Amino acid sequence: MDSGEHGKGFSRWVEGRLERGIFGGAKLLGRTKREITAYRCPHCFHLELFADNPS
Repeated sequence: MDSGEHGKGFSRWVEGRLERGIFGGAKLLGRTKREITAYRCPHCFHLELFADNPS
């Protein structure tokens, strides 16, 4: 989940398949959400993403 231009500065992982609500937005109520952390190798620039901290 990305909050867009006016977001909090980070993306979040949301548990489960995408389900849309009445107005087209994602249903998030009651789902586990975690902040995504990215790590990059300084030598080969390989990037890995982890859903670590609950948000």
